[in-house]
Amino acid sequence: MSLGVSAIPALAAAVAVKNRKEVGSTINSVIRICMLVAAPAGLGIAALATPIMTLLYGGTNAQNLIPISSPIVMIYGISAGIEKMNKVMMPLFFVMFVVYPMFMCVFTSLFDATMGREDIFIGLENYKTLIEDPVFWVALKNTLIIVLVSVPVTCGFSLWVANVISKLPVAATSVFRCIFYLPVVTGSVAVTMVWKWMYNNYYGIFNYLGNEMGLLEGNINWLGDPKYALGCIILILLTTSVGQPIVLYVSALDNVDKSLVEAAEVDGCTPMQTFWKIKCPQMKPTTLYILVITTINSFQCFALIQLLTLGGPNNSTMTIMYYIYYNAFKLYKYGYGNAMGVILAIIIAILSAVQFKLGEEK
Repeated sequence: MSLGVSAIPALAAAVAVKNRKEVGSTINSVIRICMLVAAPAGLGIAALATPIMTLLYGGTNAQNLIPISSPIVMIYGISAGIEKMNKVMMPLFFVMFVVYPMFMCVFTSLFDATMGREDIFIGLENYKTLIEDPVFWVALKNTLIIVLVSVPVTCGFSLWVANVISKLPVAATSVFRCIFYLPVVTGSVAVTMVWKWMYNNYYGIFNYLGNEMGLLEGNINWLGDPKYALGCIILILLTTSVGQPIVLYVSALDNVDKSLVEAAEVDGCTPMQTFWKIKCPQMKPTTLYILVITTINSFQCFALIQLLTLGGPNNSTMTIMYYIYYNAFKLYKYGYGNAMGVILAIIIAILSAVQFKLGEEK
């Protein structure tokens, strides 16, 4: 059922993007940001945010980005025969699957919407409660720590690995791309359960190796100790986030103008100078895409928390996404949960706008 529902907005997006130049750069920028901030606000289109962002972004390396979202690419190809529907499908899609859900999220945040009783209009009371909620600020701090650590590390490590494996023979490059991409296509629950076993404080491999090598004086409860729990979550997030950026960077490096690289080498540039002065500027669209998507994925950290710590111990791994889930689906405070979703959407919108602005500067 979810696949069928997702196909409708995906088709609309593909058709609309086909002639995206007619829309104008300003509208395109607004649509990108709205699509990116809608998903973390819990507006029901999280599964579409990345592929639609891929299609809307375009840029010189768009051909490298689009293959990541193969189901959308199929629809994108089908849409070639129905270009005349662009003018209808674009605003229809935007209103039905972006504007309306965002409006309802903001609207519901103004009510005391709790399961089992009638909604009561309370204005900005949910936002006032939010400001006075100490757990929210702890969740925000933990979320920002995850973003500030995972985004630069993921981008930097992915770029380094891609630069190394792109110099290998084609067969070896393909093998390494598959290895690094494997955690992405593996079920998140299965991956998380493996990490949970590795972190086990009785028979986990980390405690075993630490004790055998003399690095530890006893077993550590990695997920039960506030000093280590958040770091363990970040480590898992990093290992599952580098696959797609590595694949994208390898494709971007393959499209670097070889004549410019050869000219730089003839002029006596070192490999490091060639990389930073010649290759990196040509990969700017890819880097922008990776930065934005990695930032959003970090803000959306939820499954790891749900499966490993439930926000504990003592809220040390509580994130905004999990706190939204906890209030909306555990305490049934839908209005309060939507208020947090609005705040999170605003934060991501601002960060996305800044990243797009910096990325579009010459």
